[in-house]
Amino acid sequence: MEIQTREFAIEDYAAAVELWNRVEGVEIAEGDDREGVAQFLARNPGLSLVATDGPAIVGVVFCGHDGRRGYIYHLAVDPTYRGRGVGKRLVDECLVGLRRVGLQRANIMVATDNPRGREFWSKCGWEELDGAIGMGIGL
Repeated sequence: MEIQTREFAIEDYAAAVELWNRVEGVEIAEGDDREGVAQFLARNPGLSLVATDGPAIVGVVFCGHDGRRGYIYHLAVDPTYRGRGVGKRLVDECLVGLRRVGLQRANIMVATDNPRGREFWSKCGWEELDGAIGMGIGL
């Protein structure tokens, strides 16, 4: 089968969670429940994607923006499909979508204990931000 990509629909949620649970380096956290994801998709229409092989979801990525910067979250590719360009294709399609809505920069957060992820993003042309660390607060 040929790998296809399409917009992430909320009906893809269960398959996405199952994939995230099988892929190292993806952390499911607050806001990643079905309701939170539905809200994210509604605020960022057409930007989050899945890759499919027939009926199976083999890749997923969330993509959104705040009006200034784009953000990519939860990129995951089924381990049996790695090395086929699925992850890079999903990222490239996200970047096209972000450009389409007028953005000029995108950011990601990669866990420091995820060397495979850091290597992937570096190979895709992303650079670590000198002098910046990720910070957050629970609401």
